[in-house]
Amino acid sequence: MGNKTITRGQLAKSTGIGIETVRFYEQKGLLEAPKRSSSGYRQYPTEAIDRVNFITRAKNLGFSLNEILELLSLKVSKKSKCRDIKQVAANKVDEIDSKISDLKKIKKALGKLIKICQENKPTSECPILDALNI
Repeated sequence: MGNKTITRGQLAKSTGIGIETVRFYEQKGLLEAPKRSSSGYRQYPTEAIDRVNFITRAKNLGFSLNEILELLSLKVSKKSKCRDIKQVAANKVDEIDSKISDLKKIKKALGKLIKICQENKPTSECPILDALNI
């Protein structure tokens, strides 16, 4: 892609994110602060498109912004190995498994409440509302 540059708006449009999101990624250190043109416009290297797409895909896989920053740091580090990335991904899988377990417990508890709920009773006798008032 060479030395070609794009504006913040072009970066946002080509990656499908908002201009404010681009600004936010800059503030969080996920994107390097761009150079400015003589007229003051931010000029991003076209490689920023790949970086934003990486961030978006990582977010879609459930990685937090801090985890994405870690992945990006590992990606550019000469000392990093694939096992370092693998460990971050394995940690994410463990976190997901824990969330799934928690969600199953919540589902079971709600299912029990739904079964004992008698639809024709007044809301003052609703076991679901009672459980939420504990």
